[in-house]
Amino acid sequence: RKNTKRVPSFRKLLRTSQIKLDNKLKNKQYKQKSAAKKYRKEQKKLREAVRDAISRKPFPLEDCKKKQVARKWEEKEEEDALPLDMMDEDDLKLMEDLAQKASFLTRDLSSNEPVHVKKRKHESVIEKYEKVPRRLQTEPEKELIHLLPIKDKSGIIPQAVEKPVVNVANDEEEDTEDMEEAEDLYEEPLPVLTPEEMAAQRRQKLQERKLHIAALASAILSEPDSSIKKLKELRAMLMEQDPNVAVIVRKLVMVSLMEIFKDIAPSYKIRPLTEAEKATKVKKETQKLREFEEGLVSQYKFYLENLEQTIKDWKQRKLKKSNVISLKAYKGLAEVAVKCLCELLVALPHFNFHNNIIVLIVPLMNDPSKMISELCVEAVKKLFKQDKLGYASLGVVKVISGLVRGRNYDVRPEVLKVFLHLRIKEVELQKDSEDIAPKKKFMTYKEKRKHLSRMQRKWKKAEEKLERELLEAEASESKEKKLKLHTETLNIVFVTYFRILKKAQKSPLLPAVLEGLAKFAHLINVEFFDDLLIVLHSLIASGDLSYRESLHCVLSAFHILSGQGDVLNIDPMKFYTHLYKTLFSLHAGGTNEDIGIVLQCLDVMFAKRRKKVSQQRALAFLKRLSILALHVLPNSSVGILATNRVFMQTFPRMDLLLDNDSQGSGIYLPELDEPEHCNAQNTALWELHLLQKHYHPTVQKFASHLIAGAPTEGSGALPLDLSQRSATELFETYCMKGMTFNPPVPSVTPRRKDTFLQMDSFVDEELNKQLQQHISEAVAHKPLDFAKHLKESSLA
Repeated sequence: RKNTKRVPSFRKLLRTSQIKLDNKLKNKQYKQKSAAKKYRKEQKKLREAVRDAISRKPFPLEDCKKKQVARKWEEKEEEDALPLDMMDEDDLKLMEDLAQKASFLTRDLSSNEPVHVKKRKHESVIEKYEKVPRRLQTEPEKELIHLLPIKDKSGIIPQAVEKPVVNVANDEEEDTEDMEEAEDLYEEPLPVLTPEEMAAQRRQKLQERKLHIAALASAILSEPDSSIKKLKELRAMLMEQDPNVAVIVRKLVMVSLMEIFKDIAPSYKIRPLTEAEKATKVKKETQKLREFEEGLVSQYKFYLENLEQTIKDWKQRKLKKSNVISLKAYKGLAEVAVKCLCELLVALPHFNFHNNIIVLIVPLMNDPSKMISELCVEAVKKLFKQDKLGYASLGVVKVISGLVRGRNYDVRPEVLKVFLHLRIKEVELQKDSEDIAPKKKFMTYKEKRKHLSRMQRKWKKAEEKLERELLEAEASESKEKKLKLHTETLNIVFVTYFRILKKAQKSPLLPAVLEGLAKFAHLINVEFFDDLLIVLHSLIASGDLSYRESLHCVLSAFHILSGQGDVLNIDPMKFYTHLYKTLFSLHAGGTNEDIGIVLQCLDVMFAKRRKKVSQQRALAFLKRLSILALHVLPNSSVGILATNRVFMQTFPRMDLLLDNDSQGSGIYLPELDEPEHCNAQNTALWELHLLQKHYHPTVQKFASHLIAGAPTEGSGALPLDLSQRSATELFETYCMKGMTFNPPVPSVTPRRKDTFLQMDSFVDEELNKQLQQHISEAVAHKPLDFAKHLKESSLA
């Protein structure tokens, strides 16, 4: 009869008390604990049995002989102590049989007999030693790897596997065989190529790489949407490993990828997709476009990282493990990488990672290598000139400001001079935002009801909706936003300038700062004008500045006063005096280039402030400039005379200096440094008569024009090409930097050459006739008078 356990019904479970259920749960938990405890004990015994079997080793014979006598007495005592009378004969016989088996020594736990039965020790030590299996010395020791045991009805069965012993000798033999085979393979020497063959092989490899690059590039440009894999393959060629062509191939791939990205990059910035956008289903065309944009951005990113790593390896003088490219070749690679980055900086200011390119390029503007520094400076200048919105300019200005501050103002002046190329105009900052960006006005609902019919209102609504969509699609930046960007950019520029004026007045950056202030000073807030003028005057008075730097200080001060500072009641007499005193520092040598800044200063000081300049001051400057025109190069003389023309046309009674009669008391004091008190009205412009005989034709025209009183019409007037140009433009036009004369010197015509030759032949004939006549006369006279007559004729 099977002892099946019934499942209690639900009613019976309801009748069962809570105490009974708790007891059942406790009994169940106790059984589980006891089973786990029993399993742990069995595992422990198993481990001990395996450990005993492994550690069992034979005893030496000598030790056994010594202990044989003691063992006999112990065995007798044990035999006496065992209660053999109480055991059955069958049990005793079974114990004797088990003692003779090796499995008993290893305590075979798989047998049905209990483990705790004591071993009998009636056997001799020699017999035990003989029963231990012998091992040869040559046989390697076998290590066991213990596996998880198996449990069946009979009990737990231990599992173990022998660990394979590596035969070192066999491995050495195999290695030697492999080496012999390799030696047999390489016994045949490689053919030695001549230099001509090596060059031809290199040309062939290079031609193959060029064709491959061209094929990939043309395939990418023809179908950019489906050529991301080819773009990746082309980018992988940046890691060319053939040392013969690696440098050239990498350069070609860099330039090719740069041109490809310039062509296939869209005119907008690609943003990453959100999770919601990725989850939504879209059309096949949209999905294809998304895949193309994602692949393009990733490849562009990897390409920029390769360029950056190339530059870093060159800067750190780090060689790669492969040693494919030498350190000298890394410089050429770095230069190509910088050129590519500069091109991408200018060509793709709207695309992704443009700020990363700015962060790479701006520190290289201060690089010790002049070529790399000039490349980066020119790229930033181009970016400033073509940046109409101001986003890219703002990013570059921020990085430059951080670089100057981080290097503790120890940077090249060219880094700060790029600020002069910013496209920020005065008009854009002074107009009101309402005038700058008039918004599109649409009709209100009331106006539509009043003026339009129902059908017209419907059409008008559709038209306005279309216009709004067009405005959004056009994405044209409003001028108000542009104004904010320019204001933020200028704030950063002025902060950089003021830091240098405050903390690094003796820095080589000071000329660039003063030049920048001269350009943007009229855009500074009026609150800072007084402090800035005090700083500029203190710099001039310190005497630490060069002449060019002091001119920039003067120019900055008058730019401040001619803009928003025009309402301030400040007399800049000290700046007039400084310029008047230092005019004679200019000459036809190295300082001739500074005359361009002087002409700008004179334009701001007199032409734009003519109502605030006295007649005495204007006369003094006119006289001193006329003297200076005699000591400088022709282009400077033309610029100075053009400024004198403006003086004579702007200020009244300047023709006093064209008269010989003195006006008022006193005499002219040319050595006095105060223009107000030098009595310039008592002199005359006699320098113009000397300039009328100047070798430069343009200087002659200006001198004659000024002597005539600088008329605008008539015979003494200037031609239009001279009268409509400013002094600075004329100075640049007639510059002689290229060692060429402007206007060019007319060459001698062939006719004039023929007349000169005819005159020479006629003179020779006349001289020959006179000589023959003198000889015939001498022969007719006496021989004593011949020498005297020849002497007289020679003197004649």
